[in-house]
Amino acid sequence: MSSKGEKYFGKLFLIVGPSGSGKGTVINRFKKKYPGFVYPVSYTTRKPRKNEVDGEVYHFVSKEKFKEMIRNDELLEYAIVHSDNYYGTSKKGILEPLIKGAVVMREVDIQGFHSIKDLIPNENLVSIFVKVSGLDDLKRRILKRGKMTEEELDQRMKSALEEIVQADQCDYQVENKWNKIDECVRNIEEIVLKEIEDLY
Repeated sequence: MSSKGEKYFGKLFLIVGPSGSGKGTVINRFKKKYPGFVYPVSYTTRKPRKNEVDGEVYHFVSKEKFKEMIRNDELLEYAIVHSDNYYGTSKKGILEPLIKGAVVMREVDIQGFHSIKDLIPNENLVSIFVKVSGLDDLKRRILKRGKMTEEELDQRMKSALEEIVQADQCDYQVENKWNKIDECVRNIEEIVLKEIEDLY
């Protein structure tokens, strides 16, 4: 499925931010309150964490399968993140709903944002960067998610810094303060509802 020359009637909201910023929590809150929106499932080659179910947040696939999807031009964007894990978004999961006029929400890192931004017209795309209070806050959030080596933590913090300095390239920035996720979600909800007024 080609993304060039298509006419889109829906709107894609990209929830952008570093690992640990709260993107996934934001998406989960929207899923409960707005089940009519479309929430495409990512593909990854990393191993599932405890309690992760295939097909809910990620489709867990082998590297061979992922590379086959790249060769077949099935991905809208993909990246190699945190050493050697592949993450990607299928074209079908996003483009088909947009053509039909749906509201689509997707969490991505900054690499994914840049890739998708080049493919989707501005009038059909809204990017919202989820900020945290600082690097110490982000480190605390990342460590809360599970054990990791010092090397992996350093890599994540380095990646986070690279993302944070590009936050201004997104349409909006919303801070997710520690223990204030409800406020963050409300602020993002206001943006989404304002942006989709012209769809209905």
